[in-house]
Amino acid sequence: MSAPTGRPPAKRPTIKAVAAAAGVSTAAVSQAFNDKGRLSEATRQRILRTALDLGWSPNAPAAALRSARTRTLALVVRRPTDVLGADPHFSELITGIESELAPRGYGLLLHLVAGVPEETALYRRFAAEGRVDGAILTDARDEDPRPALVTRLGLPAVVLGPPGEAGPVPGVGLGGQGAGVEEVVEHLTGLGHRRIAYVAGPAELHHTRLRRAAFETSLKAAGLRPCAVLHTDFTEVAATAATEALLAARERPTAIVYANDSMAVCGTGTAQRAGLRVPADLSVVGYDNLPLGRWLHPRLTTVDQQVQRVGAAAARALLARVGEDVADAALEGRPRLVVRESTGPAPD
Repeated sequence: MSAPTGRPPAKRPTIKAVAAAAGVSTAAVSQAFNDKGRLSEATRQRILRTALDLGWSPNAPAAALRSARTRTLALVVRRPTDVLGADPHFSELITGIESELAPRGYGLLLHLVAGVPEETALYRRFAAEGRVDGAILTDARDEDPRPALVTRLGLPAVVLGPPGEAGPVPGVGLGGQGAGVEEVVEHLTGLGHRRIAYVAGPAELHHTRLRRAAFETSLKAAGLRPCAVLHTDFTEVAATAATEALLAARERPTAIVYANDSMAVCGTGTAQRAGLRVPADLSVVGYDNLPLGRWLHPRLTTVDQQVQRVGAAAARALLARVGEDVADAALEGRPRLVVRESTGPAPD
């Protein structure tokens, strides 16, 4: 055994030291060794030479732990619990997501959050604990901080919303969100309706703004103005209250367009309890084309946005972002009007 020298053992070089010496970030050092990211070959070689000169290499067990996949993706929904329980939209969405995850052995972790702080904390926990490989963000919002947050955290993600929007996280959904609403207005005005109201969702949602703009623009092109536009939180209580307010107005609408099928069903029931006939006295239009619209009497006229297909496309897009070899995640098509018995000629 050699005699002690009295000198402290040399410290192992750190990734921070390599990054500083190479003039890059620690993330770039990790990318160079994992052969990931968008580093130029010159930068990659400079990092590798610097690490060799300093005698640094990744800690193999730690690197393996960081790179291990959980084979779990998260779906985060910011909705009241009563909305999630009552709205079949999310069961259709989850069905579409699972159609892509289950055959590949991936699981889906559903998280319901009440507000922005809870949602932000959840993404931070996902990134820190490595509980999921990526996340599907619901409801694209105007001035949405979440894409920038998950990008900073290094958490792969997609957001359910119109594709082609600028930002670090891709949106997945049918293009032309206003197209279905434009068809609705054309259909109703063609039936002679001149007093048309819109019961919308929360104003901060991206699709709410796009659909409201399409509604108002289409009415203006027909020489009309909205009878009323009311924003709700998608709950049964809000839909009922909005419908009651519209029916109590001095000039009540002859047609009401709702932001989803669940609210349209509530509105139909509210009108019928008030003694109105649908569609003889009031035409009703929903949005989503969920199965419950076909079970309603009269059957619901609605806009089909192919919720299951959107869920499947979101799952494929996220699987591609976490490194799986999947088919093209692009989703083609536009929302389209499905005419059934809940709309008819305007009353005299």
